[in-house]
Amino acid sequence: MLKTETMPRAVMRRKSYWNTRQGFVVALIVVFSVVMLLPFFWMITTALKTNNGIYHLPPQIIPRTFDVSNFGAGIRAVNFVHLFINTAIIAALSTIGSVVSSMWVGYGLARIRFPGRRVWFYVFVGSMMLPGIVSLIPMFRLYLNIGWYDTWLPLIVPAWFGNPFFIFLARQYYFSIPRSLDEAAKLDGAGHFTILTRIMVPLTRPVWITMAIFAFQGAWNDYLQPLVYLSSQSKWTLSLGMASFSGVYNTPWNEYMATDLIYMLPPLIIFFVAQRYFMEGLGSLGGASVR
Repeated sequence: MLKTETMPRAVMRRKSYWNTRQGFVVALIVVFSVVMLLPFFWMITTALKTNNGIYHLPPQIIPRTFDVSNFGAGIRAVNFVHLFINTAIIAALSTIGSVVSSMWVGYGLARIRFPGRRVWFYVFVGSMMLPGIVSLIPMFRLYLNIGWYDTWLPLIVPAWFGNPFFIFLARQYYFSIPRSLDEAAKLDGAGHFTILTRIMVPLTRPVWITMAIFAFQGAWNDYLQPLVYLSSQSKWTLSLGMASFSGVYNTPWNEYMATDLIYMLPPLIIFFVAQRYFMEGLGSLGGASVR
């Protein structure tokens, strides 16, 4: 009789423990979310403030007077539409090139057996350990000598030679697909191009969407390479245009924040639309061992 009475108490204690733990985790997530979103909220409120409201003491969290004209003034100040088109073209072409080339190389390393396959894989993975700044000066001299300086080619063409991290991501995901699909396709007379485009691409949608998100965000927000390779303002990207907002004596922070909000929209929209595939693609990192 005593045993049957203590069991419900033990169950209740366990439920109370898990409920307390779950409540603590939720509270912790809420606190960190507020901390992460606070700069974004301050950015929105600054974009809606007047010139006097920015420097008001004490600072106004919510402006008393909303000035929506900051968006139009900021767009006109940096020639936003022209730079937006430039950035969209560069980001789109480099994203397509990076995804396509990385999918091909990853397919070769995962599905085609050839001598030195593992060595090449280690070379690709090892190249991720090198910081990009190491190759900046040699690449600048190369592009200068072949006449690519002050063009978009240094920002687009290298992406078509693959990305080491994307290659690793694609290779890991390919290993999770049964080889029987390849063998069945080969019996029907399909080659590697047909297998990749007709079978692998539909099955690996999460991983190449993840690549596209990373590549687009990297190209869209890139500041160093356009700064090094582009000198004509007509060829600038939005990152350089936004940097030109900083004046010597004064910076219109309300116009800057308003324009920066519009500048942030394309990557945010792409991420939220493809968020489900993004998480599935990152999950492939643990789905296969290094072979």
